[in-house]
Amino acid sequence: MTGGRVTVVVITHNRRAELLRTLDRLAALPEAPSVIVTDNASTDGTAAAVARRHPRVRLLRPGRNLGAVGRNLAVRYVATPYVAFCDDDTWWAPGSLARAAGLLDRHPRLASVTARILVEPGGTEDPIVEELRDSPLTGPSWLPGPALGSVLAAATCLRADAFREVGGFSARLWLGGEEELFAADLAARGWWLAYVPDLTIHHQPSPARDATLRRVHGIRNTLWFSWLRRPLPAALRRTAHLARTVPRDRASLRAFGQAAAGLPWVLRERRVVPPAVEARLRLLEGAQRRSRARRYVG
Repeated sequence: MTGGRVTVVVITHNRRAELLRTLDRLAALPEAPSVIVTDNASTDGTAAAVARRHPRVRLLRPGRNLGAVGRNLAVRYVATPYVAFCDDDTWWAPGSLARAAGLLDRHPRLASVTARILVEPGGTEDPIVEELRDSPLTGPSWLPGPALGSVLAAATCLRADAFREVGGFSARLWLGGEEELFAADLAARGWWLAYVPDLTIHHQPSPARDATLRRVHGIRNTLWFSWLRRPLPAALRRTAHLARTVPRDRASLRAFGQAAAGLPWVLRERRVVPPAVEARLRLLEGAQRRSRARRYVG
């Protein structure tokens, strides 16, 4: 199937049951991919359970919660040309990894392919799929699907060398909307990202999640990304839009406070994307504001 070209990377934290379900599904794939799990300091017996039930899985235990950077750690051990990410509550459908590898084989400037997401147990499309399918971006004619301005780390197969070229996910952002900065850096280096509806990933959302913390990080990281990579007018515009539209509560205030506290390092590390990439980001703003999947709630 994939001929040893794809490694699946999963990060997890205190979701033993969900992770074991995901690993069971990955073990049953006809592609038989290698799997690496970064256990972000779970305290629920995750590591021992994985070692017992899936001894062939490479298990990394950094000893602390690295957030998205747990993926960076895992990619250090990836020997295949492609790496497919999924979360501990998502899993790839049979055949999708083989198709993803084939597309990346055929298109050397394609950095990533993002899959259609079906929400389980009902198998309905995730609301984000509409935004991916109707992306306003145009790209070269060889793209296997709509051009994207970002990726979804729970549902994307990437070229490992492209991932390493931009340094993976930012340790500053930790987790929550970390893909936007990563994707902009890929685009700035001339890589293309695509949505491919023939690829499928299943998502059965875990009840073990802190929705409020996720919102805090999402708002904070959106602000940081805007000031790290967007020209001044765009950064001001996005900041003003968030200030008008996020819930007026302590969580939002906390997010803006954290974003403001990070301004010294943000300004030191600020590197505006090339005009062509900024033009794509501007095209995406309208779709993002209308999206049913982008709501700061919790």
